[in-house]
Amino acid sequence: MYMLPLRSNRKAVNMKFSCLMIWAGTLFLNPVTADCNVTSQTVICEDSGKNLSRIPTDLLPNVTILSLKNNKITLKDNGKDILQRLTNLTELYLNENMITVLCNNSFYNLTKLIILDISNNLISIVHPAAFAGLNQLSVLNLSYNRITQLDSDVFSSLKSLRVLNLQNNFLKSFHIKSSFKLATVTLAGNPWNCSCDLLDLQICLTASNVTMENENNTTCTFPKTKEKLSIRAATIQLADCETEKTSLETSITSNSAINRRSTAFLAAPTPNNITENNGTHAELPLLGKSWTFLVGVLGFVLSTTFLIFTAIKCPTWYHYLISYSHRRLEENDPEITEQEFSADMNSFPAVSDTSNEDPIVIFEKTTEFEHGEDGFIEDKYIDSYITEES
Repeated sequence: MYMLPLRSNRKAVNMKFSCLMIWAGTLFLNPVTADCNVTSQTVICEDSGKNLSRIPTDLLPNVTILSLKNNKITLKDNGKDILQRLTNLTELYLNENMITVLCNNSFYNLTKLIILDISNNLISIVHPAAFAGLNQLSVLNLSYNRITQLDSDVFSSLKSLRVLNLQNNFLKSFHIKSSFKLATVTLAGNPWNCSCDLLDLQICLTASNVTMENENNTTCTFPKTKEKLSIRAATIQLADCETEKTSLETSITSNSAINRRSTAFLAAPTPNNITENNGTHAELPLLGKSWTFLVGVLGFVLSTTFLIFTAIKCPTWYHYLISYSHRRLEENDPEITEQEFSADMNSFPAVSDTSNEDPIVIFEKTTEFEHGEDGFIEDKYIDSYITEES
């Protein structure tokens, strides 16, 4: 009669023992978490010395506190997929890592998360849905990053958020929704521009009971006239902002009207429309400025090709046009001897004749340069050949 409860308890103990053995074996086989401080529901890898570049893959789903401080985690690759399996997490510490971007749905399945610390990273971009799904998040620390701009809806899904730390970033303005309820906010160390862009934040800080941590150092950087003034106390005239907004809207409206008129003018029918067989007018496509650029490029290519071709062919043309060089005879040139002339004559082909008598070659010897000539002759030797029949 009392044996059934004992058996049930024994089975439960055996199951817990088996789970512990499997968990211990996993830790033994995986040196990453083996070097961490691991308890049943807490994993602390702050002093592991491993310089983790990604979240360990062997974490059990029942982990509630995970601290990966002072590592080299980037939340890329499969980092988001690993986090989405840890649905029981209530505290997550990723501070002092190398995260640069918070993508959409980075912590989507962590519906029980209460504390998220991503401070001291290299975050410069925060996507609008980066914190989607964090319905229970109460504390968010984004301090000491490189954030320059935050979308007005980036915290809209955090209905339970009470503490927000944006200290020491590069924020100049911040549009906050009226439904955004905070108890404590830290905004010091940012180059705030106390102009109309900061009016929404100033109204929210003034109308609500939110506590601004380190308020004395939360001052304006721009403009110079409001430098070192608290962003809560700096005077920003609502009327000036409305005037500026109205002028901006007017400028946008006028620009839109000009664009519409330009579009209508370009789309207007022209006399060059072609009448098709069915009686409808088919408009020719309007030419933009791209065709002038195309013509210019084509002309440049053709002119360059012509110049290159001319540079290559010019020596050949010069060789054919000026193939003979003239040389002026000097007065003291030696006379041509008969032997030299005879040697030159041997190179000429013999003149055949029907008679048996040899042809008689008569030549005259030029012995003096005549000053009456222009000083240039066509050949080095001026020869006269006279063939007579004896």
